[in-house]
This record gives sequence, structure tokens and C-alpha cells, in this order.
Amino acid sequence: MLVQIKYKQQQKYVKLDSIEGRFDFMQFHAKVIERFYLPPDAKVTYKDATGTEVDAEIFSDLIGQGNVVLTVFSNDEFSDSLSSISETSDSSNCSSASTVILDEVPNKRQRKEDTSALSAKQLVEDVLKLKSGGEAVLQEYQETETLTGAARRQMINILVAHMIDTHGQLPTKAIREQYALGIVMLFPSLRDPYSKKGYEHFFDAASNTGYIAWRMKTVHRKIRRGSLPLDNLHDVSPGGPKCQRATNCEGQLDGDACKEAISLLSHTTEKSLIFQKMRETFQYRQKLVKDSGSSVDILSTFSRFLDTKGLVDQDFTLLFDTETSSRLLQKWDTFFRPNVIKEAKQLTSTADLSQLLLSAEWPNSSDLHETIYDQEMASLLLLIHLLPPSPGGLKSPRISACDAAKRLVVFHKSCCSLEEHLNNNQRQHPYLLAVGRQKSKIECFYIVLDKHLIPCQANRSLGAFDELFKAHFVFNLCYDSALMNFYTFLQTTVYNIDIGQMKESPRVRDLRARLLNQTVTLT
Repeated sequence: MLVQIKYKQQQKYVKLDSIEGRFDFMQFHAKVIERFYLPPDAKVTYKDATGTEVDAEIFSDLIGQGNVVLTVFSNDEFSDSLSSISETSDSSNCSSASTVILDEVPNKRQRKEDTSALSAKQLVEDVLKLKSGGEAVLQEYQETETLTGAARRQMINILVAHMIDTHGQLPTKAIREQYALGIVMLFPSLRDPYSKKGYEHFFDAASNTGYIAWRMKTVHRKIRRGSLPLDNLHDVSPGGPKCQRATNCEGQLDGDACKEAISLLSHTTEKSLIFQKMRETFQYRQKLVKDSGSSVDILSTFSRFLDTKGLVDQDFTLLFDTETSSRLLQKWDTFFRPNVIKEAKQLTSTADLSQLLLSAEWPNSSDLHETIYDQEMASLLLLIHLLPPSPGGLKSPRISACDAAKRLVVFHKSCCSLEEHLNNNQRQHPYLLAVGRQKSKIECFYIVLDKHLIPCQANRSLGAFDELFKAHFVFNLCYDSALMNFYTFLQTTVYNIDIGQMKESPRVRDLRARLLNQTVTLT
């Protein structure tokens, strides 16, 4: 691949070799520095025609598309030049070439970006004012400082229709980004504070996902019966429970000393010694779960998980830190629960949803209804209704939020056999078993994992769920697909784990934007 570069009056080419179909960003950067005699330590930023920064992650995909114009910003002594170029090809050397411009006027760039943002805001506002239904969207935001799901869908439908009318059936990614930017500029509380640009849940150019992309694909299916080619999706860096993490715990045992500690754990009944030896064998245990991914082997080798409460929490704290470990218990009741209740009230009312709202909002209401969980568990189940399972295709059909909730917690009457429950259990993912006389009076909780019972240290619903969430990381377990949105939201938004690395659906990002941009507190 030949890449044409223009700088001032100069025009040069650099040749990029692909490795297994990929182009190396650092090779390209080094050749740009070399061709234009820039200082080796020059701070250079590359942007595409939309003003989006091009980094190592998306460089290869972008160059591979051809017809690409890159702009190079550099803060060195050549900060007075600005040249324009167009796409070209060199038939004697290569079949295609991408173009790079060197532009080194950061102040002008910032002014241009500010102007672009204001222009995008004005565009969205003008479209909503002119189109039927748009005024209702603007009015709702003015009164509530947010948008309900129905209003958000109405807004997206209006904007996508205008986009197609104005720019054709295949608007460029730059156009789609302009509308997405305009939305969060016009409606600031819809901005996602945890994403790079704040509007990726409306449109993410790197993966072609978001509400605008979804609506665009729906329109295309209706027009062409699915015949239009869709852009490939590109995963972001994987995060979550199975992500490889560096651990740096002191006093870790290895070799014969580790084997002796494991042997001692099988015989001692002294709780303080159990916690000490489990702490000293933590890195060995993490290596086992990462290498084999077998929770059965871990529970056989370290059987103390099955009779000693608190070991899951200790391993999670060693994997992260005390602050991360405590975030759910610190934040849920004071901030997330009341705002989850507020959002859930906007959903279409059903009998199950009404019961959950009653229990979540009023501390003692579960005492009057034996068939509903307490306040803490009810609020967690409401979050599942706000983040329902995504369609899974023919092999994994979509299930309802109510059915997904049954994959999170199962009620078991204390008078019934636990062994019988385990023998009948065919689930592959961990879940909570709430044991008691009735749902509103749970006596104890267990994490059910591979037909084993791990006793929870907490007697409260929230504390027990906290241990269930942590078990995914401690034992290297994937989330249940039906609860993926639910767990991902808690991981990134509440525990603040793998922010910017975990792949998140637009629903997750949208709900986070709603919750983090309001300060409602209920009693």
C-alpha cells in the first residue's frame, strides 16, 4: 500500500507493508517523521475527515478502506503550514493509495471543533422544531431535563429520516457523527461521561453501532429487504471477568511451600489460618482459573470456598483493591437505587414491574407480600427490566426481563432439600440461591456454581449479590448472556472496572448517561 503525503509544497510517498492483512501504525508514524524531518519526539496527532482522532486501534481498518484523507497535527517548529490534498493512485507501484495532510495549527483546529459542535447542535434543534413530533421531544426535555425511552426513539426516527432525505440512503459516518454530537450538545444530560466522546451510544463510528446505526439498518431492511451490505463490526478491547490482569500481592507462595499450604487448608479448621493461607496462594489460584477456566477443579483443590464465608470477597479485593470491592455497597442505596426506581417508573406497567416498584420504593412493603423480594433485591431486578436481554438469534432466542431475573436469583424454601435442587440444576452460569420461609424473609444466600454451594457471608440481598458479581472474576466466569447488559452496567458504571475497555451496548451507555446526569434521591 502506497500512502501519499503532502506537506507545504512537497509531495512524497511511503510504502506500508501489511502483516496478515493489517497495517502497522508505528511503521507509518516513523516514516512520516522521517520523510518530513520532524523531531523524533514530535507530538503528532492524526485525524480523519470527520475530525475523529485516528490511533493504532483503528488505523489499519481505516487505511484498508481506501479513499481516506488523514490530517496530521504536530506541535513543532513547523506550526505555520496548512495544505490540502486529494486522493490519488500510483499505478506503477500500487493499486491504491491513501492521502495524508500535515496541518499544524492546533488553535485553529480547536476553534473549528467548537464551531462544528455548535453547528451540530443547531442542526438537531432545527430538525426537531420543523418535524412533526419534534417539538414534543424538546418540550419533554425542557420539563424533565431528560428523555424517556419513547421520546428518545421518536427523536432518533425523526433525525434518521431527515438524514436520509438530505444525504441519501447511505449517509457517511461523518454525517452520522454530526447528528450524534448534536444530540448530546442539545441534550447535555444524555451525554455518557464514561465514554471518549460522550455520544457513542447514539453513534460509534469505530464499530458502526448505536441508536442511529440501529435505526438506519432497520430503515434499510424495510427498503431493500435486507439486501444492503452493512459495515463490519469491530470489537473493542475485551474486558470483564475473563480479562488477563496483573496481580502484585506480597507474600505469595510457590513450589513446595504452595503445595504445603494447600494441604494444610484441607485439614485446618482455624478461620484466621484459612484466610492467611488462601491469601498466600491467591496468585497460584488465579493462574489455575486462567489456564483451565475450570471452577470445578478450583473448588476441589480449594474446597474451603464451600465452607468458609468471605473468601470470595478476599480474592476479589486482592485482584483489584478495597475501594473497588466496596463500591456497590457504598453507592447503591444512596444513589443508584433511587434513580433506577425513577427510570423504571417510565417503563410500560406490568403486574411484575408494579410489584418490584412497590417493594423497591417502600422498605416494609415486602412484609405484606410474601411473593416479592425485599427492597434491595427488588431494585436490582428493576435494573434488569431497564436493561433487558438482547435478541440472541435462532440458537438463543430472546427472553423476557422476568425470565432473565430468574437466572439471577432463585428462591428456595428452607424446608426443601438443597441437594435435590442441585441435582436438578442444569445451569452453566452462577446464580444466587435465596433460602428462607418466603421471599420477603430470606435466611441465607448461596452462590450456586457447578452444582456446588458457596455460602455467602452477607445476609442482606445486596451484599449477597455483591459476592455473586465478584465470583465471576474470582473463578474466571463469563456473564450469562441474558444478563450481559445488566452485569456490564454494574461492572463499568458502579464498580468502575474496565471503563473504556469493556464492550457496552448503546442501552448500557444510554442508561448510564441518564443516571449519572441526575441527582434524584428517594427515601
